[in-house]
Amino acid sequence: MTYIMRIHPTSRSIPALVAVTALLAFSACKKDKDDVLTPSTPPANEEEVITTVQLTFTDQETSTEVFHMSYNANDGGSGGPVVVADVIPTQRAFDVTVRFLNESVSPAVDLTSEVLAEGTQHQVFFQVTNGNLSMAYADADANGKPIGLGNTAISGAASTGGELRVILRHQPDKNASGVASGDITNAGGETDVEVVFPLTIQ
Repeated sequence: MTYIMRIHPTSRSIPALVAVTALLAFSACKKDKDDVLTPSTPPANEEEVITTVQLTFTDQETSTEVFHMSYNANDGGSGGPVVVADVIPTQRAFDVTVRFLNESVSPAVDLTSEVLAEGTQHQVFFQVTNGNLSMAYADADANGKPIGLGNTAISGAASTGGELRVILRHQPDKNASGVASGDITNAGGETDVEVVFPLTIQ
């Protein structure tokens, strides 16, 4: 807020005006000299809301057989998230893409491009439990480290009761041991979203 002092000089107030002006000038000079300018801290990026995670498995050989996994937490009620996972065929090789969306707004916002643009600050991790599926990264950020939006997968023998956990981590240490190969143990950073899909290989 700026305060403006208005002084109307008369023949009797001129000495007072000079004194006030000198005082203000002295104060201003002293303030400029004594103040230490501290760079303002830029505001932190506002966290995006991720309601939906989608995985698409495309058979590398045929390119026409496509299998989907979808996690949608935007059910609008108390029923919990809606999880859909196709059965994955055995002994196949796939290209696997990952998408992140905010479907709590209309129209829905596809956040995948934002994750890609900030690729050096993000990495998707995949954890398979009790399932014959191996995942590998097929993309890279500006530093040659994986992001995890584009991947490959190989299915093995039939298995049931498995899980595929997908974790999007913000500002992980991609140079830490094992992180570039998909081990989250030493990644650090913060989790943006974490979802679990049932995994059946058949």
